[in-house]
Parts: sequence; structure tokens; C-alpha cells
Amino acid sequence: MNILITGCNGQLGNEMQLLEQENPQHTYFNTDVAELDITDASAIGRFVSDNQIDGIVNCAAYTAVDKAEENEELCQKLNAEAPAYLAHAIGQRGGWMVQISTDYVFDGTSHTPYTETEDTCPNSVYGRTKLVGELNVQKLCPQSMIIRTAWLYSTFGNNFVKTMLRLGRERQELGVIFDQIGTPTYARDLAVAIMTAVNKGIVPGVYHFSNEGVTSWYDFTKAIHRLAGITTCRVRPLHTSEYPTPATRPHYSVLDKTKIKQTYGIEIPYWEESLEVCIGRLLNDN
Repeated sequence: MNILITGCNGQLGNEMQLLEQENPQHTYFNTDVAELDITDASAIGRFVSDNQIDGIVNCAAYTAVDKAEENEELCQKLNAEAPAYLAHAIGQRGGWMVQISTDYVFDGTSHTPYTETEDTCPNSVYGRTKLVGELNVQKLCPQSMIIRTAWLYSTFGNNFVKTMLRLGRERQELGVIFDQIGTPTYARDLAVAIMTAVNKGIVPGVYHFSNEGVTSWYDFTKAIHRLAGITTCRVRPLHTSEYPTPATRPHYSVLDKTKIKQTYGIEIPYWEESLEVCIGRLLNDN
């Protein structure tokens, strides 16, 4: 198959590129904004047609959650309109699309893991635009797979794990929120799940994916420091109210992964095991 990967310079896009080497049966077109402007519908149409694209994995998004509150127009373009252009172009060819979405489509007031059928209720610009993107893709590309994920990190780009490693080495004390609960997602594991779905054949619908288990940002930080051997920084638990941000975060965003596990026969690693793998790679790189 000819597969278009958008946002190839991001966390997930970079992990997809590493997996391409293990899946040489497909031809990949790795693009970021320099190669393909996904906010340009006609450019997408030409690219998909000229390269006879069979499927798209859209890893591109506006993910600066707080900045989105004041950059709603750009967020709307990248998270809602661009996925529609991609879905329209590939849908016309009868192809498939994987669209990455987020736990922010929920308001985070639940106390049990969110399933794919539960009502969405985003309360941030980021969450609202990502939800519109989901709906657009499903409407315009019948062979589409929406994957909602959460707390993404990797060895690439800027993310929570890298920030906590840096601050842990720089500071003697650090305050981290303990009353927001979810599950970290190692982008490598998500990329493996996407490639599995592509190889087995896309079964259209909405899916949830994160690593297994449950934690808080505070406990996540404690695990990061322990696995990296950082012992000189004291981590203090903070209430959300002590650390106000422009965008409202879900207090509870644990995702139920039963559907994706049963549909594609995949096993998902426990969050702390994947974190250990990622930190090991980061320490080796340094």
C-alpha cells in the first residue's frame, strides 16, 4: 500500500517512521508542513492523487492545550478542518484513514474508565476542535479509524517525561498535580497498535488507546525520577487549584481499551514498563 503519514516530525510521526523499517511491504510518504500543508485542501487532493495514496495516518495536530485557548482559529484549522480535507481526499479514492484524537473530548467527571460509546463533552478549545475533527473524518471517510489517546510521551520532541527529567536535575523541589488521574501513553506503543491495525485491515470506528494501569501526574513524576536515578529533587503533590492553567484539564481521563484489544488482538504494556523502556533509551542517547 501507499501510505501517507502526516506530522512525521512529531512524537508519534517519528515513532511511525521507525516502524516503517520493520514493515517494508508498504511505501510511505512521510510529510510535515514543509512537504504538505494539510490546511490546503487542493494541495492534499493533488498529493493523494499524484502518489496514488491508499491510506492516511494523520499524526499532525495543534497540541498546545493552553495556547489553543487564545489561538482558536489556528487550532480549528489544524484539528478540525485539516482532518476533513484529508478524509475527503482519501474517501474519494475509497481508501482508509487513521485519525488520532484525545481524552480531552470528555469533561473528566467520570470515575470509571471511558468507553468509546460514552457521551463526549469537551470543555477546552483543544478538546472541542479535536471532537469536530473526529466527526468530520467519520462523515467523509467511511473506512476511518479514530484513536483517542492520552498523556503521550516519547524520546522525540517536548513532553512531560523530558520536562520532569530536566526539572528533576535542575531543582531541589518540584510541585506536581496529584488530583488529575489518567494513564501515560508511550508513543512507540501507540505506533505499534496503528501499524497492527493497518496490516490486519482497518475496522472502522472509534477506539481508545493508552498504556495499561492508572496513575496521577504526581505519581508519574515520582516514577520518572526513580527510573532515571534522580534522588536530589523532592516532589510535592499539588491540587489543580494551586496550579491554574488557561485550559481546563479533565480530572479523570482513564480510557477503556477493551475494544481495540479485542478487535486487533493486541496486548498493551503496563505504563511503568513502557516508561522504563523510554527512559532507558533517553539515558542511552545522552
